[in-house]
Amino acid sequence: MAEIPYLVKDLALILVVAGIVTLIFKKLKQPLVLGYIVAGFLVSSQVPFLASVVDKADVKTWADIGVIFLLFSLGLDFSFKKILKMGIAPVIAACTIIFCMMMAGMIVGNLFGWGQMDCIFLAGMLAMSSTTIIYKAFDDMGLRQQNFAGMVMSVLILEDVLAIVMMVMLSAVASGSSPDGGQMLGSVLRIGFFLILWFVVGIFLIPLMLRKMRKLINEETLLIVSLGLCCLMAVLSTQVGFSSAFGAFVMGSILAETVESEKIIRVVEPVKNLFGAIFFVSVGMLVEPAVLVDYAFPIIALILTILVGQAVFGSFGYLLSGQSLKTAMKCGFSMAQIGEFAFIIASLGLSLGVISDFLYPVVVAVSVITTFLTPYMIRLAEPAHSFLERRLPGNVILMLNKITLNRASDPSADNKWKSLIMQMAVNVVIYSILSIAAMFLMLSFCLPFLQTQFIEHQWVANLICGVITLLIISPFLRAMVMKKNHSEEFKALWTANRINHLWLIFTIIVRVVIAGGFVFYVCNYLFHFADALLITIAVGAVALIVASRSIKSSSIRLERLFLNNLRSRDIEALVSGKKRPLYEGHLLDRDIHIAEFDIPQDSLWAGQTLSQLQLGSKFGIHVSSILRASRRINIPAGNSIIFPGDRIRAIGSDDQLSKMGAAIEKEVFGEDLEFEKREMRLCQMVITSKTPFVDKTLKDSGIRDRYNCMVVGLEEGKENLSNVSPNYRFKEGDIIWIVGEEEAVTSIMK
Repeated sequence: MAEIPYLVKDLALILVVAGIVTLIFKKLKQPLVLGYIVAGFLVSSQVPFLASVVDKADVKTWADIGVIFLLFSLGLDFSFKKILKMGIAPVIAACTIIFCMMMAGMIVGNLFGWGQMDCIFLAGMLAMSSTTIIYKAFDDMGLRQQNFAGMVMSVLILEDVLAIVMMVMLSAVASGSSPDGGQMLGSVLRIGFFLILWFVVGIFLIPLMLRKMRKLINEETLLIVSLGLCCLMAVLSTQVGFSSAFGAFVMGSILAETVESEKIIRVVEPVKNLFGAIFFVSVGMLVEPAVLVDYAFPIIALILTILVGQAVFGSFGYLLSGQSLKTAMKCGFSMAQIGEFAFIIASLGLSLGVISDFLYPVVVAVSVITTFLTPYMIRLAEPAHSFLERRLPGNVILMLNKITLNRASDPSADNKWKSLIMQMAVNVVIYSILSIAAMFLMLSFCLPFLQTQFIEHQWVANLICGVITLLIISPFLRAMVMKKNHSEEFKALWTANRINHLWLIFTIIVRVVIAGGFVFYVCNYLFHFADALLITIAVGAVALIVASRSIKSSSIRLERLFLNNLRSRDIEALVSGKKRPLYEGHLLDRDIHIAEFDIPQDSLWAGQTLSQLQLGSKFGIHVSSILRASRRINIPAGNSIIFPGDRIRAIGSDDQLSKMGAAIEKEVFGEDLEFEKREMRLCQMVITSKTPFVDKTLKDSGIRDRYNCMVVGLEEGKENLSNVSPNYRFKEGDIIWIVGEEEAVTSIMK
């Protein structure tokens, strides 16, 4: 009999023990993450009475895969558009909390005399609260629907994103000899460059690919395609010097903007749960009781740092974001724990070999204890606020309630300038990154290939490569120069006063210079002409690009395709009725709005057309669409039939829509109070000379129309009854079988 590999034995042990322990934790209403950590401790070599994992290297590989899928799933729940819609308040709170907690972590680490890298990684671990644990605590305590819980979750989403960035920066810092400001700035710029490049290219290509394959994709193929894209981006991320987890998160955030995102989340969930469980079990395997005993005092100090630090700095961060003192304290006290990202950052430090071995089990112990204390910290927020209100003077409380960095925007000319400059800067950055990426690919790969084809005429290869490169980047350069020159802000500032004309023209000149710089670089790289000639060529090329109608149409087409891909999920939500239409806000200004009405299953309207119902003349409303299962019928015609379960979207005033809603509720069949009479009966009937429909056809007999009965068959001495056609003429002596309600059958038999 063949021997089972150690990998299978270890996996069986891990999953069986994890299954038993997590069931116990589920019964005790504790986070499953803690159950996985306890299971990991039980299967480690620290527990001699139980079987332990043999091949830890394979388990670590599976755990690394678990980190990739965990962050891929996190990206699927994340949306860049959500972050932009949150406003500045969560950004202020998240940045304040992370900065203050990192400083606290650095101070505690230095007080214990730990190494510089230990202190840096410890600071990163203490700065990140656990999204999973807080979400579970809110759910168990029935707080998810409260206003402060939504604010906390917004900040946690931002913290998760910043944690990904922090991991990349920590990797960059760990690879250098010393973490200086230039190195940190370079890491941030590299992160921004590749993040924007991958996101823009991904949003442009991936939704297009999924749309083309929509008819071929089922749940199985969608799972394979999604995980394939995840692993592809993880590999690509490592190739450019980032972690695989960063690439997985980026791909998840790209797929989050597609129509298929909800399906992807559903099919990926079991895979994420499996590998995520293995990762957290591997975390528990690194717990060493001897280390915990030796470092008991640092563990207690770190726990107090998290509890007090998040209570103070967390509340302060939310105060700065514009929250009241009571709400800020509820939010800050809720975040007093560390979780999954602390383990991921610790794993990163161990894999890079830059942190001490004791730090991992210490952080795990701190996480476990603070997780258990999370519900108590949440409950402590209101008593702590009441204590402060009693102890602090009234003017101090008033001052704390007014502390905020989140000021309302001023709709002035200065604000228009800020908005316009910001939009122009964003466009220049995005199109510059796309141009740089295209130039890098052409000059690094296409140029060497062409030079091998034209060995004796290198200038031909350079010319061909230069022309192709300029053609590729020309739509980007045109958009860089021309976009926002016809925006509302630009027009408003242009007409406001003549002084603005010079500054607005200056913004165009700056963008022309930047676009010309790309042309100058390509020409200088390939031909090494004199600077004056190169500048002339660059200016001339930019002028041709701006004037070209074909390049203009290409630029507009590419931008529209990108925006449609970016909005595809929102469009799907609008079509399926999950979101309100965009034009609804304009209707509110005119005292009319949109309302939705569900047609009951027993509605008298069911089966009737819109023209028969005459909703316009009865109520004065307009039916804009009918939502039926996954279909949406926009601007339905008069012959459109209403079905039970339809959702009608109507436009009208409050009074009109209220009357229509009342009519829908009222005009139903109602409860059948005589249901006993509805019992069906089958009986045999012999046609005699006195039967009223002898010598009549079934169609003319009136059995269905007059007596409300149905002939189910004709008995002709065969094994089975014969079907009766509508034109069959009944004869004396025929035996027919009739079905109908009790009263109807009794009536026809008489």
